[in-house]
Amino acid sequence: MEGAGALPLAADSLPREAPAILTCAVREARSPKALVSAILDELDATVLGLFPAWLPDARGIDGPGGAGLPAVRALALRTAATTAHFGPFLAELAERALHARPGSLPDLRASLAPEIRPSRFPSEVRAVGLARALAAAFSRPGAALLVDVPEGLSPAGQEALVAAGEWLAHRAGLGVWLSGPLPAVDRVETVLIAQPAPPKSHPPVAGKPHPASAVEHALESALRGCPWAAGRAWNQTLCPSALASPVRVDLLWADERCIVEVDGSDHRTPEKFADDRARDVRLQIAGYAVLRFTDVQVLTDPQAVVRQIELFLRNRRASREG
Repeated sequence: MEGAGALPLAADSLPREAPAILTCAVREARSPKALVSAILDELDATVLGLFPAWLPDARGIDGPGGAGLPAVRALALRTAATTAHFGPFLAELAERALHARPGSLPDLRASLAPEIRPSRFPSEVRAVGLARALAAAFSRPGAALLVDVPEGLSPAGQEALVAAGEWLAHRAGLGVWLSGPLPAVDRVETVLIAQPAPPKSHPPVAGKPHPASAVEHALESALRGCPWAAGRAWNQTLCPSALASPVRVDLLWADERCIVEVDGSDHRTPEKFADDRARDVRLQIAGYAVLRFTDVQVLTDPQAVVRQIELFLRNRRASREG
């Protein structure tokens, strides 16, 4: 693997018994040990970025200062006592996740702070623990890797990739799916499909900023510590009416029926712009106010965005109380 990253696939449309799926790409031929190490490092960064989805009792613990570290460690050990998690590993993972906040997954991979030390546990323990944490983050019974096999991979590279997959499957209980040709290896089951593999995407996790969105993390960092911002919830699914399709919104204040959407450049095409306005009308008919900001606004002047949200919420609350 070389700079490809490991990304969770959206699981909303999959049955509840399906695993949480992580995609990754192999860019070069390496030894099985080096491939396993690279995949574990990417899985580690992904799981750290998903905190506290795999330790939901830790919501509200925003950093390692004060009682943060001992509190999150105690929560991890308590969780492990009633689940299949290994307590010491989960506690260390939670401590490292606190040190990694705030920041997006890409930022986390690119510049881990010095105090975010590597795990002290061996690969076998890391593999099992990270697989279980990934599954827990998406409330799934297990986890699987979907690995893109590059065209032209040498026979030695194919053999190394299969050996690494076998190690991860046997040691971590991960499902390992290799997407691409492996003519030099005949000991793995091959399945031909008539349609392409699912597109890579970062799935949102209800209750927290999108795991791969630097913009949502930046807005959450600006809102964190603002007493008036209490009651917010990220990535919520709403059903505007009994006959309407569900709608996922970026940020919601349910009591005030206020929705905040943060739009990237893809929202500026004519088709997407029209879809967004039609969606806003549906939500407004259902009684929701929709505030839209661009990613540029949030990243360049988050405090201005926060002030506008605060003004709207205060007015909304005043009119409701009056």
